[in-house]
Amino acid sequence: MPGRLKRIYGLRDLHFVTCSCYRRLPMLGTKHTRDVFLRIFEQVRRKYKFEVVGYVVMPEHFHILIGEPEKGNPSTVLQSLKQTVAKRLLKPARRRRSHQPMLWKEGLPNHSRHFWQPRFYDFNVYSNEKRFEKLRYMHRNPVKRGLVASPELWTWSSFRAYMYGEPSVVKIDGLEPKTL
Repeated sequence: MPGRLKRIYGLRDLHFVTCSCYRRLPMLGTKHTRDVFLRIFEQVRRKYKFEVVGYVVMPEHFHILIGEPEKGNPSTVLQSLKQTVAKRLLKPARRRRSHQPMLWKEGLPNHSRHFWQPRFYDFNVYSNEKRFEKLRYMHRNPVKRGLVASPELWTWSSFRAYMYGEPSVVKIDGLEPKTL
């Protein structure tokens, strides 16, 4: 059993966070589920007052690059985000009877009681070089995985906000267009 994760908060660093869906299932595998995730992410951003530097939502995980919130800490933010997304997207699945065969509706198995893996990975980003490294990694993730041919084709990332100055569902702080 892994030991307690060490989280370093309070240094005003950015946090590169990775969180996976339960058993790496594609719980965010549809346009609908990714759109819901982004709307909730923006609501959580406003509630806890933190900056978002970048994000990408993949079918079975997400990456975000955020500042420390004014209210709570990054763990508080992740708890709120994960709980709200799970409640919203698992709600229809829970109403179905458990003896029905596994069906996929909006990317979710009807028997699932879990949406997320219990932990998340948090890396403190302490320099501009690391910031750009993490943004490039996030924005290239859909290409690397073969989901799209180029980063601008994946709607569920902050890439287009950076590259083209397009508005995003999630407010992106400190945009420097065409740096990626």
